[in-house]
Amino acid sequence: MPSTPWIIGIIIALVLVFVLAFFLGVLYRKRVSEREIQSAEEEAKRIINESIKTAENKRREALLEAKEEIHKSRAEYEREVKERRAELQKQERRLQQKEETLDKKTDLIEKKTEQLNRKIQQAEEQQEEIAVIKRSQLEMLEKISGYTVEEAKQHIIDDLKTEVTHEMALKIKEAEAKYKEEADARAREIITLAIQRCAADHASEVTVSVVPLPNDEMKGRIIGREGRNIRAIETLTGVDLIIDDTPEAITLSSFDPVRREVARLSLEKLIQDGRIHPARIEEMVAKAQKEVNATIKAEGERAVFETNVHGLHPDLIKLLGRMKYRTSYGQNVLSHSIEVSHIAGLIASELGVNVAVAKRAGLLHDIGKAIDHEVEGSHVTIGVDLARKYKESEEVIHAIHAHHGDVEPHTVIACIVQAADTISAARPGARRENIENYVKRLEKLEEVSKSFSGVESCYAIQAGREIRIMVKPEEVSEDDMVLLAREIAKKIEDELTYPGQIKVHVLRETKAVEYAK
Repeated sequence: MPSTPWIIGIIIALVLVFVLAFFLGVLYRKRVSEREIQSAEEEAKRIINESIKTAENKRREALLEAKEEIHKSRAEYEREVKERRAELQKQERRLQQKEETLDKKTDLIEKKTEQLNRKIQQAEEQQEEIAVIKRSQLEMLEKISGYTVEEAKQHIIDDLKTEVTHEMALKIKEAEAKYKEEADARAREIITLAIQRCAADHASEVTVSVVPLPNDEMKGRIIGREGRNIRAIETLTGVDLIIDDTPEAITLSSFDPVRREVARLSLEKLIQDGRIHPARIEEMVAKAQKEVNATIKAEGERAVFETNVHGLHPDLIKLLGRMKYRTSYGQNVLSHSIEVSHIAGLIASELGVNVAVAKRAGLLHDIGKAIDHEVEGSHVTIGVDLARKYKESEEVIHAIHAHHGDVEPHTVIACIVQAADTISAARPGARRENIENYVKRLEKLEEVSKSFSGVESCYAIQAGREIRIMVKPEEVSEDDMVLLAREIAKKIEDELTYPGQIKVHVLRETKAVEYAK
């Protein structure tokens, strides 16, 4: 086995051999590179020399061609100059002849001018006579026809305008009939197919709910001593309780379905519990309101799941749920929105456009109706603001904005949503115009009452024949109540149109609550 010095010597020898080989390789590559550079420089010089020779030959050829061109141009210029000089001489001779002719004509014109002046004087005299005759004739015509000159002109203009309008309308109808035949046929086919594939119920909403009672004795317990229970229920819920001769039933009347649902749930809980007094009523109303809020959220999620629309903001889902308790011309707004979403998706699939965007725009097109009685503005404007707030796409926002024609639709999705909305609303039995007008009148009645300071809450009851107003006792005194009732009644008379009369009922209640421990 070799010793350590031998091993070190071998390693050093190998390192030296490797270094030597490396430097030899570098020198070899350097020489090869120098030879290649030298050959490239020689080739470049050769190419440059050839280019210089070629450029020199071309320069000489161009110079010769330029000289020939200059020579030709000069000869042509001299020829043109000679022709122009000959033409000028001819024109000078013509001008001399024309001057002689003009002198003769000038004399004739002077003579004719004198004759014309005499004729003009005669014509002016005749015009004055004609003007006098015209005035007398116009006066005679005005007496005979009964029209002044301006009235006669206006009559003729109106007749012409009517004729032109009629002709223009005929032309427009002809053009529309010509270009819409094929489009109408295709639209009917698509809409018919969409309606056939989307089934929906035909029931419209009403403004009353019926609560069944276990027995007629329960009516007396609900009314309470001197009516305190029924007053508490009506005050807390804003719903009118109708207790009549109907056996084992109480009718709840209110234009607001949310209030009606809260009152119905509260009454059912009170009947089941059996303890009916103002404190218990207040507790049950609070529980019912929580249940209704939970139902609103669940209904919004159901609508999103049913229409297969993804990525909606949670607040938008809650607003969708609130539409379950909103109606439009008697039609449930949430059911209408789901139906519009389905129909828009079917039409979009037939037209080959984005089905997901069409269904999303259809579902959200009436989202403004969820809060349109709480915020000023139309439901279209409110819906556009909500969609922008929750970062919806511009295509969806435009479809919401254009679905009632507030703006001109400029996308296919907007036109589809507009058509789907019309289809859903036009189904037999879907809507009732009188219900919508009735609800809007009651909402306006409450809005007028809330506009006064010191009003805490107000409810329109008795089918809009009474407005019940609760005031803040610390802001409105007993004397102020009389003036407030009179001012509200005056404003209702000025701003609203309604049959019969409306009773303004102002309530001021002070409560003291203490707990014994």
